Amino acid sequence: MKNLAIIPARSGSKGLKDKNIKLLNGKPLLAYSVEAAKNSEIFEEIHVSTDTILYADIAIEYGASVPFLRSGKNSTDTASSWDVVRETISKYEEMGRVFDTVTLLQPTTPLRTADNIKEAYEILQRSGKNSVVSVCEVEHSPLWCNTLPQDGTMENFIRKDISILPRQKLDTYYRINGAVYIVKVPYFKACKSIYDENCIAYIMDKEKSIDIDDEFDFKLATAIINISNNE
Repeated sequence: MKNLAIIPARSGSKGLKDKNIKLLNGKPLLAYSVEAAKNSEIFEEIHVSTDTILYADIAIEYGASVPFLRSGKNSTDTASSWDVVRETISKYEEMGRVFDTVTLLQPTTPLRTADNIKEAYEILQRSGKNSVVSVCEVEHSPLWCNTLPQDGTMENFIRKDISILPRQKLDTYYRINGAVYIVKVPYFKACKSIYDENCIAYIMDKEKSIDIDDEFDFKLATAIINISNNE
């Protein structure tokens, strides 16, 4: 199997300035994903998709390939990660390089490890499915959540059938954590969405599922790394 890893890292983050190259414990954020991909030893190519030479140089320094920059069309706020994946696959095919699987590794989940990537890949192989997506258990059950009216009153905020149940009796809910998406390329080209009966979940620890969106998330990831380093 020829496996391609894609790490999407455009510039211009609005929530956290230059988030993808912001130093996390002295290392650019995107470098964590590059190193995890390298250490998994399953990829023929590790590509960082970016729109700027600065980010490309940093990616190359840590061992990724950036043979081309992302198009302007897919460097906007409205372009999805899957648009980037399609463009990257197409660019490589124009270069005569064809892959069997593509793995999307969001740089905003830096605590994902090489073992996580390998375990997800093994699940894909064993299951016979066409894709695998990493998830983790949610911090709080969505059954305890609701919207609020303008006056802030909480009448009927919790469903009556839920309020009488102990927490241990509630169903376990999971969220997509953004850490690992692996898809067989022919299937990806043909499907409208990978989230179907041909997709299987890979369950990760919550600790490794930190998804950095703002300064608080960044501080949380820093604290977890420091604790791990001191153990």
